[in-house]
Amino acid sequence: MPRPKLLFVATEDWFFASHFLPMARAARELGFDVAVIARERNHRRVIEATGARLIGLEAERRSLDPRALFKQIGALKRLIAAERPDILHCIALKPIALAGLAGKLAGVERRVYALTGLGFLGARQGALAAMARFAAITWLRGAIDGPQVRFLFENPDDPVTLGLDPQDAAKVAIVGGAGVDPLILMPSPMPPAPPLKVALVARMLWSKGVDLAVEAVRLARAEGAKVALTIHGAPDPSNPKAIPEATLKEWAARPGITWAGPTRDIEGVWKAHHLCILPSRGGEGLPRTILEAAACGRAILTTDVPGCRSFVRDGQDGMVVPADDAAALARALVVLARAPGLVERMGDSARARLLDGHTERDVMNGVKTLYLSLLGGSTPEVAA
Repeated sequence: MPRPKLLFVATEDWFFASHFLPMARAARELGFDVAVIARERNHRRVIEATGARLIGLEAERRSLDPRALFKQIGALKRLIAAERPDILHCIALKPIALAGLAGKLAGVERRVYALTGLGFLGARQGALAAMARFAAITWLRGAIDGPQVRFLFENPDDPVTLGLDPQDAAKVAIVGGAGVDPLILMPSPMPPAPPLKVALVARMLWSKGVDLAVEAVRLARAEGAKVALTIHGAPDPSNPKAIPEATLKEWAARPGITWAGPTRDIEGVWKAHHLCILPSRGGEGLPRTILEAAACGRAILTTDVPGCRSFVRDGQDGMVVPADDAAALARALVVLARAPGLVERMGDSARARLLDGHTERDVMNGVKTLYLSLLGGSTPEVAA
């Protein structure tokens, strides 16, 4: 009997490799033949180490030219039809919009739409954003929906934004973000203080609130707080909302600010810092950087936006302040800089929070349940 086939569609191989390898491993544990369609750069080896195949598809993420989009849909339809997957798993909004239609046209009825965050749909306010949300809802719930379509979210707020009931288990599944392995990322002793050493680890996008963190540190230092910020991350040239490198360098010239560029040594970052800061403006799913910091026993200072607020319990795992408010961030930094014992206790609580449903294994079990439900509950032959 042939093994069931699962086909992922993502934007970039690095994005899949950084966030979704546990899902590929979960599918392999169930005995699926797994393939991934994504733009190939340098991550074929790590993806294929899970037992999945990588199918490269070149496409520019920032292009909204209708001719380019129709071309992508056509290319996706051909690849999907050739693979003939039992389940098509589309990751993030643009792949869902394009591959969801391509999969429907190719006759694939079992489709998973993984909304890893609503991006600008969740981060923006005003009439234009409302129109964009209406268009997205119309497309997702109308043109590319179906009786065997399931929506996968990382927080309970996003389904509500799309007009879905987060409690509707027949249509909606929620997992604890991308999940991290708490046996790999472990707590370590706090570094010496003062100053309060704060790190921001993220893609260098305006939506992440990097500018807010920089301004908050300036304000906190002006109040006499001993605070230092290290920014880890690189600009994303394919994202129209990327922070220019020149801006990052200008910030790094300010007192108390360091831009250290991208890093793969996440455990090393948190060994050297007391506090994780992510002043997101919204559009998150459940940020991996928050989970990684929590795994390492570090408290989190973040904003009252979906994803961030669903994980961080204000006053327990860290502090949650209003979005887009550098002054509120600064006040929190002043409090935390003067209370190292509180910061350490919050870090311990954050680690416990992670272990309660947000580990890599928790996510793997969640997607296994989802895949099996789409196949009618039958368990395929387990791969060797």
